[in-house]
Amino acid sequence: MTWHGIEGHDDVVEKLRRAVSRNRLASSFLFCGPAGVGKRTFALRFAQALLCQSRPAADLDPCNTCPSCAMALAGTHPDIEVVAKPADKAELPLKLFIGEDETRGHEGLCHWISLKPFMGGRRIAIIDDADYFNHEGANCLLKTLEEPPPHSVLILIGTSPAKQLPTIRSRCQLIRFLPLPEEIVAQLLVSKGIVTDKAEAARLTRFSEGSLQEAIDLTDADTWSFRRTLLEKLSAGALDSTGLAPIISTFIEEAGKEAPARRARFRQVVAFAADFYRRLLHARSDLPLPSDPELRGPLEAAMQRFPRDAIVAATCLERCLDALGQIDRNANQATLIEAWLDDLAAEG
Repeated sequence: MTWHGIEGHDDVVEKLRRAVSRNRLASSFLFCGPAGVGKRTFALRFAQALLCQSRPAADLDPCNTCPSCAMALAGTHPDIEVVAKPADKAELPLKLFIGEDETRGHEGLCHWISLKPFMGGRRIAIIDDADYFNHEGANCLLKTLEEPPPHSVLILIGTSPAKQLPTIRSRCQLIRFLPLPEEIVAQLLVSKGIVTDKAEAARLTRFSEGSLQEAIDLTDADTWSFRRTLLEKLSAGALDSTGLAPIISTFIEEAGKEAPARRARFRQVVAFAADFYRRLLHARSDLPLPSDPELRGPLEAAMQRFPRDAIVAATCLERCLDALGQIDRNANQATLIEAWLDDLAAEG
């Protein structure tokens, strides 16, 4: 099913629908899940449904035509406020929550949400990029979470509960968004005109981890050129970790100056390597080689040097999975690249 153009989250819709119908809607939510799966779009549509003037909020089925829906769709609804990290900032600025120095406490989201709803329903605030709270901003928001104004709903959007302060996490109802099914990501790539070839959509989807944005990022031709280089190095007679490290570092740095973009690029690198070792493990378990010619060739070369018991492939795969977790925990990039490659070289 598709909920008002949003794919893959019907279970979340039903959970929220039951809460509204029982008059047990929380005042604060933490929407968590992988980037690029539609959490922000979902939050906006959820706000529209709660404020729709033609249909009951419990239906979560906005009419799209009443004045409230029209303003919500246009991004001009006076009772919906969205704040997000500016592109040139590393954190959510404090002024977003309490205003500038000269108007402190009389502007910002914490003041806005305390006001009476303009259209008589609710005031709904959406904080995108909630992973990037600093301690000052989080502490300013804490009072609002502890004493939420009547008829207010606050939605924080992030990737992991672990990235929130415990004091914030404990005061929000956690709503988990799962990665999108591969068939939905592939379908969206084609329907949105991002790619026209279904086979290409399937290839991008395989490395997207259920994220449409990740799949879009993978359309970059340089990414696949790098993958060919990486596969060639991984399948060589002995992994040259010293030579490969600067190649990987350069590729990651080309993603830009922002740490999130670099981490996402680093994840792509490790995901490519993990896929290589996973397929090698499959081949050593007598499963057929993949049809992807760019992967099949390096796998056939690697089959000539890896032990028949597949222990090396399994160990390398496990090390890649560990590295993905270390990236998410913000490990130092240069140190992790070196340690990860050295461990792979030691096994190979």
